Amino acid sequence: MAKAKTVKIKQIGSPIRRPEIQKKILIGLGLNKMHKIVERQDTPEVRGAIAKIPHLVTVVD
Repeated sequence: MAKAKTVKIKQIGSPIRRPEIQKKILIGLGLNKMHKIVERQDTPEVRGAIAKIPHLVTVVD
């Protein structure tokens, strides 16, 4: 069985003074603290969430 592709996401920005929707996107990705790295499946939904908050997260190799 083939492995599902994953993407590592690192939080680089603080959610303080950000709109509530951006905070909810971070929580949905599993991020809540600065410099935390999570690994998620590489799906269009995850890529869309990353695209909505590029100033708060980055994709790590």
